[in-house]
Amino acid sequence: MNSTHKYIDLHVHTNYSDGTFSPEEVSRYALEMKLTAIAITDHDCVDGILPAMEEAKARGLEIIPGVELSAEIADFEIHIIGLLIDWQDPWFNEQLKKIRNARTERMRKMVEKLNEMGIGIKLEDVMALSRDKGAVGRLHLARALYEGGYTHSIKQAFARFIGRTGPCYVKRMIISPKEAIEMIRRVKGIPIFAHPRIMQHDEVIPELINYGLMGIEVLHIDHNSSTSNHYKQLAQKYGLLLSGGSDCHGAGKGYPLMGKVEVPYSFLETIKEAKKREYEK
Repeated sequence: MNSTHKYIDLHVHTNYSDGTFSPEEVSRYALEMKLTAIAITDHDCVDGILPAMEEAKARGLEIIPGVELSAEIADFEIHIIGLLIDWQDPWFNEQLKKIRNARTERMRKMVEKLNEMGIGIKLEDVMALSRDKGAVGRLHLARALYEGGYTHSIKQAFARFIGRTGPCYVKRMIISPKEAIEMIRRVKGIPIFAHPRIMQHDEVIPELINYGLMGIEVLHIDHNSSTSNHYKQLAQKYGLLLSGGSDCHGAGKGYPLMGKVEVPYSFLETIKEAKKREYEK
């Protein structure tokens, strides 16, 4: 197939973070959507990459190893995706383990706050939704509240209890954008500014570039054509690579999204070329 007519998804989650599809299900669904390549970009976790690769290897689907890191700058959150990372690097995995341990401790505190309000949720219920060893997050807690009958929807769980202004919200472990980008670059990855429209802080892009940012997610399920064009223009202005993806969480946010964003394979080809130039000097 000509690469012009090949489509990919460079932002996909599994149930090793806050998605609901297993890595195997992600691979199979991507094939159903006739995608050529997908990036597994779980939050603070790379454990879903190998099982996705094993499921995909005989089926002609390319799995791009990735990760999504949350960072905070000036009291607001941004997300940095790392693509084509050396995901088996021991140092990198140790850093991710520390972040995941902090996630678990944060979840314990939020569950305690909910218990104090008379809500009988258990930490084990929440952890089970993240495969226990995965990266547990607020979406898991929201699902546990909804499935336990404590809210009418996942959205209500955030609105009533665990949103940033909610009574049971606990701040997470903070890493800076500089730290996130340096982590990704240390394992020879390509740092990408994820879903910039959601972040709504374009003014930080020059600072991120100073830290080593190499790309921006111009195509995303929450970007309309006008938004995508805006970020393409910014990418051109700053010399950034183009990336894109559905940010698929399986049914975790209501419905699967893979195949809904047409990201051309040429994006991945350019990213691969950039990796060679940057790290194979």
